[in-house]
Amino acid sequence: MTRRPLRMAGVVLVALMLAGCGISPTVHFYTLSSSASPAMADAAPAAAAPSIGPSIGPSIGPSIGLAPITLPDVVDRPQFVLRTGPNQVVIADEHRWAEPLKSEIPRVIAENLSQILGVKQVWSYPQAAAETAEIRVFVNIQRFESAPGEAAVIDASWTVRHGKGAPTTGRSLAKEAADGRGYDSLAAAHSRALATISREIANAVRPDLVSQP
Repeated sequence: MTRRPLRMAGVVLVALMLAGCGISPTVHFYTLSSSASPAMADAAPAAAAPSIGPSIGPSIGPSIGLAPITLPDVVDRPQFVLRTGPNQVVIADEHRWAEPLKSEIPRVIAENLSQILGVKQVWSYPQAAAETAEIRVFVNIQRFESAPGEAAVIDASWTVRHGKGAPTTGRSLAKEAADGRGYDSLAAAHSRALATISREIANAVRPDLVSQP
């Protein structure tokens, strides 16, 4: 009579041990992408300098550098941070950014500015050229929120330093609907939000391009 309970206990123990040695959940990785275009700018691009041959691609203009950005500590991590309520977030451990946001966000903004303004020399942190650029852009990300199946929200203040001239400051709030419930939709929505912010920064940079000889 005592053998069967002991045998069942052994089966349960083995099952628990196998469960503990099971395969870890698959981790999915996502990236931000540049999605701006010259058509998104509020004004026409600055005229390119005359050249002997036909122009191909962006024109050569003053160099633009994206300085290191600031980011709220709560989202400065590899995992997606999901807003589930006014005072609650969830860390999605199985869904992660492929590179740190502090390097990916400046890269995407730099690519957007290059496309919008038609300027080749746009550098982003941590590239050394970003530190010595003629025009420097500083971005402070104050909110970087992800709501699955709803929207991505980015609230950023920024400053454009024009050499020795007075800096231009601004603040941009971009909210983009997520097309689906997947994390790829959230990443795409954040990319579109960064494109909107990049457009507003580009409008502050544009007078420097127009004034170039």
